[in-house]
Amino acid sequence: MPSMDNDLFDATLLRSALERAASHGWRRVTVVDAARDAGLSLETARRRAPCKAMLLLTLGRLADEAALVEDESEGSVREKLFDMLMRRLDVFQQYREGVRSVLRALPTDPALAILLGGATLESMKWIANAAGMETNGLTGGLRLQALLGVWTMTLRAWDRDDSQDMGTTMAALDQALDRAARFTGLPPAAPQAPMSGTGYDAGTDPLVDLPLEPSA
Repeated sequence: MPSMDNDLFDATLLRSALERAASHGWRRVTVVDAARDAGLSLETARRRAPCKAMLLLTLGRLADEAALVEDESEGSVREKLFDMLMRRLDVFQQYREGVRSVLRALPTDPALAILLGGATLESMKWIANAAGMETNGLTGGLRLQALLGVWTMTLRAWDRDDSQDMGTTMAALDQALDRAARFTGLPPAAPQAPMSGTGYDAGTDPLVDLPLEPSA
């Protein structure tokens, strides 16, 4: 097949692997099988993804890039967090069944869970900084842990949400942000604030002055 740049190669290999995971389970996926399914060079696949966990790091990078797109929108820290986390999930949604297979495999693969946990924490730091949250020092670290808790709760809701518009997931994210606000002692968002697309119109920044205790 014609040569392709590294980004396209990685994306093609990732999609092939997650399609295989959707039908066979993540444990039965190999980089070799994913490359062959997609008609990709095994030599290049070995260089780009020496182990299949690298494919999931590629997924995380793609999700982060989507989350961090500069849309020149103005809004509160809460609004920015809502939008960025939903854009991150929009990428997961493109590979939904494959990602769900990975989630099923994590409890029996501690090494992968640790790897992805560290990568997710770094992703949350990028998102927090992009939203205007301070993440340095002890207080910043606690803010970051709270945001990680928000993401974890929302990801669990997404795993159970079979709707096309991810309405249940958006509601769960909204609730998780409110829960983080309660831990800070700050008021939650106005109860009648409307949702539009993946944006949330709220007048408070509950995570800016976070917390004495992280959200679970």
